[in-house]
Amino acid sequence: MVKDKNKDITERCTSKGDSGGNPEVSKISASTHYKTCREHLSPFGGLLALIKFLDVIEFEAVFEGSYHKPEREPKLGHYRMVVGIVLLLFIGFNRLWHFSYIRFDSVVSGFFRVECLPVASTFWRYVDSLGINQSQSVLRVMGVVRERVWQLGGISHKRIHVDVDTTVETLYGGQQGGRKGHNTAHRGKKGYRPMLFFIQETREYLVGKLRSGETVSGKECAAFIETIQRYVPGGVKQIELRADGEFLSWEAVKALLKEGIAFIIGNKACKPVFAVAGWYRPWKREQAEYNSCMYQPMGWEVACSFVVMRIPRQQAGGYEQLPLFEDDWYTYRIFCTSLTGKAHEVIAAYDKRADVENLVEEAKREGLVAIPSAKFKNNYAYFQLVMLAYNRWRYMKILAQESITEGTQRRTAPEGLAGIMDNTIRIARLKLLFIAAKVASHANSVMVKYSVHDARTAGLMLVLNFLDKLRSKMRPWVSGSLWPCRFALNTQ
Repeated sequence: MVKDKNKDITERCTSKGDSGGNPEVSKISASTHYKTCREHLSPFGGLLALIKFLDVIEFEAVFEGSYHKPEREPKLGHYRMVVGIVLLLFIGFNRLWHFSYIRFDSVVSGFFRVECLPVASTFWRYVDSLGINQSQSVLRVMGVVRERVWQLGGISHKRIHVDVDTTVETLYGGQQGGRKGHNTAHRGKKGYRPMLFFIQETREYLVGKLRSGETVSGKECAAFIETIQRYVPGGVKQIELRADGEFLSWEAVKALLKEGIAFIIGNKACKPVFAVAGWYRPWKREQAEYNSCMYQPMGWEVACSFVVMRIPRQQAGGYEQLPLFEDDWYTYRIFCTSLTGKAHEVIAAYDKRADVENLVEEAKREGLVAIPSAKFKNNYAYFQLVMLAYNRWRYMKILAQESITEGTQRRTAPEGLAGIMDNTIRIARLKLLFIAAKVASHANSVMVKYSVHDARTAGLMLVLNFLDKLRSKMRPWVSGSLWPCRFALNTQ
């Protein structure tokens, strides 16, 4: 049978973003001529999306209303100095002297409305003036921004899971606060031991701080638990905290019970007694067994629920002598929890905490390992600036995902942004930031132009259009159309 085919397929073969016509093929060889031009070019064309994002959330008003300004008064102002440091981290540079690489960038300089940024030492002197008060105020700024992004992105989680973990930043000098603690990579070296809290649902940083290189005490952990609800959005009604055995103490458990926060914490030193008849297997094909009990450790005021999982140990070939005690046959995983339900369900919920290791490592790549100063108070504040830049990328990916959803409804969603929420920040930079741009001036107006032959341009245009629509609408925190905000700021 003969089938008729449409011979005119030029419309279907049009390249993405192409306005029509075949582009002229470029031929570049060793004899190709070269010269300079007077046009303003930038490799960071995606920064325009960040600039629009800052306008959507009214970041300058949030900053002025929440930031505790240090005594040093910079020429550019506190807002532009902080945004400049965050912008440097957002691009991917995590050292202050890296400002020398973006001083003359056209998009960056245009945002600050200067011909070129100040030298790197100017920003370092500003960091040298920061301290504990600025660190706490940056946390409040992040709390306000979090609520607004959740409302813009339509995020309304009633229950969130907060994963807690610590990491080690090895020090190679005489920085204040350095201690010799648990450092598996560099045993015997001094370091810091920061503590970080992440929200599992959005993978964003909630709260944390830079610490000296010592083990977390129960009193310190309890003080941090009491601050969690200050920074969660107003629509959240229930919080479930998951942590490892380093955070298990009566002070921490008492604070969790007082704040009404559900918890699952790994066991470190408690020795609960489980009934022999209580062991069960939820799946017959698996050898893991589970049990639970109520146990009150010494020094605790109330008894808490403990759940356990035991797995038979692998025995080497030719092992003839049997273990003396029954416990030698198994490997145990014990947890203290306030959750109700079967032991295997509780432990399965705790196992989802494993992703926090990836978030901590990603945050370290974003600048946590960069120690700018020998003074602990400066590093304490710089830690929060790094995490502010980290959250900016989380929010950019959330809004990019929302633009994809809107584009799918109109059948205009590009494939370049597919899976943006699951991508790491490094991949997101390639999709949304490192896009060549040309800054052109005409009729007293400035325009940023992108190449139609770049496959990423279509996705960036979709995000920019989505942000412009948000800028033209009344903000949800002003209209009160969604849940009430925990941070009420008058930005109008």
